[in-house]
Amino acid sequence: MSRESIERYFAAFNAGDAAGMLALVSDDVAHHVNQGEVRHGRAAFAEFCSHMGVSYREELRDMVIFVSDDGTRAAAEFTVHGEYLQTDPGLPEACGQQYVLPAGSFFTLSGGKITRVTTYYNLQDWIAQVSV
Repeated sequence: MSRESIERYFAAFNAGDAAGMLALVSDDVAHHVNQGEVRHGRAAFAEFCSHMGVSYREELRDMVIFVSDDGTRAAAEFTVHGEYLQTDPGLPEACGQQYVLPAGSFFTLSGGKITRVTTYYNLQDWIAQVSV
C-alpha cells in the first residue's frame, strides 16, 4: 500500500486534484515546505494546495519512488516542469514564466495514510529561472 499511496499522491498532484491528495494524508499530517514553516494538519495542507493551484501549474516528471522495507517511509526524486501564474508574496513577479527544477520529497506513512511530507528544491535556481 505504501508505494501505491505515494504513486496516487503524485498522480493526484499532476492532475491538479487537491481533493485526491487530501484523501491520502492523515488528519494530523506534518507538511514541511521547502524554506518555510511546518504546516500541521489537513486544513493547513488544503490551504497550501489551494494557494499552489492558483499561483503555479506544475507537472512532476521522471519520477523515481523509493519505499523502505517496512513501508513506513518513502522518498521520490523527480523533475518539476512548471509555469508561474500568479505572484507569490516576497517572490519575483509572475507573468507565465516557465521553469524546470530537480526536486525530491520524503514521506512518513502510518495506517495507510501519509503523515509527513517534506519537499526540497533549489529556491535560488527557481528564482533565477523566473526572474525577468
